[in-house]
Amino acid sequence: MNSLKPIETAFVLGAGLGTRLRPLTEECPKPLLPVRGRPMVEYVFEKLAVGGIRRFIVNTHHAAERWQRQFPDHQWQGVPIIFRHEPMLLGTAGGLKNIEDLVGGETILLHSGDVVTNFNLRPLFDKHANGEAEVTLALRDNGTKAIGLNASGEIKKIGRPDANDRLDWYDYANVAIIDPRFLQRIPDARPRVIADVWRTMLASGGLQGCVANDGYWHNIGTLEEYENFNR
Repeated sequence: MNSLKPIETAFVLGAGLGTRLRPLTEECPKPLLPVRGRPMVEYVFEKLAVGGIRRFIVNTHHAAERWQRQFPDHQWQGVPIIFRHEPMLLGTAGGLKNIEDLVGGETILLHSGDVVTNFNLRPLFDKHANGEAEVTLALRDNGTKAIGLNASGEIKKIGRPDANDRLDWYDYANVAIIDPRFLQRIPDARPRVIADVWRTMLASGGLQGCVANDGYWHNIGTLEEYENFNR
């Protein structure tokens, strides 16, 4: 069984280029784009703080100075923020390895900085705490089918559904719990796609999913989505 110690650190992904939102992101990281008068990432921080998170780690790359300008005291409403700059984009897996020294032996929450949602984190926390998996992905039934889940909650396929399989298919909600054991699977802090690391775990049972269909969920990736969400 995983540790029952509360998860208090979140790694919020803030280093992406946001190319589909250009020209808005030419001089601004996507998570800092305003949504109804507030930076998008503040909705993420608010949701995580309500869920018990007490420390944010944010990776930066493009227009990193904007993060410093937005949060000059390195905190949001009293919750400390640690920035870890990536001179070269490392991807999610490389980015995780790059903060290994900051998290030590902690289990952490991974959350995209451009996903605005209010689904309840408690079932995700409980699912991870009561199992042996190294990684627990939050999954949603939003029409995209990319993660195949068996009846026991184990993720058995990443990709496209097979007509002959008996898996339940969901989309990754860009939120996950990461056990420190998982970081040992990443050899170094070089650019790496995290899904490639997850695929190596499919046979071992170290990867599980938790369906989170409650509340709303928005991945603001295009100009049209951004404009619609602001309206």
